[in-house]
Amino acid sequence: MSRFDLDELRQIMRSSAGVDEGVDLAGDIGDLEFGDLGYDSLAVLELVSQVQRAHGIVIPDEAVEEMPTPNRAVEYINRLAMEGNRS
Repeated sequence: MSRFDLDELRQIMRSSAGVDEGVDLAGDIGDLEFGDLGYDSLAVLELVSQVQRAHGIVIPDEAVEEMPTPNRAVEYINRLAMEGNRS
C-alpha cells in the first residue's frame, strides 16, 4: 500500500453511511474531532471497516479510541501498514 493520506480518508468519509451530507470535508479537518465533524463512534467504525476492506489492514475495534481526529487516524493506519498488519 502506498502511504494512506488525508485525501483518501476524506473520500471514505464522504461515502460512509449515516453521515450528515452537510458536513464540509473540504477544509482543514485534520485536527478536528470526528464528533465535531458529525461522525459518531459507529460512523468511525464504518470508516475503519472500509479502510480494512480497501487495504487489507487489520484494525482492531478498540483502535477507534486512538483515532479521535482524521490526522490521528491517518497516522495510525500508516503505522499499521508499515508494521505489515495485513489480513
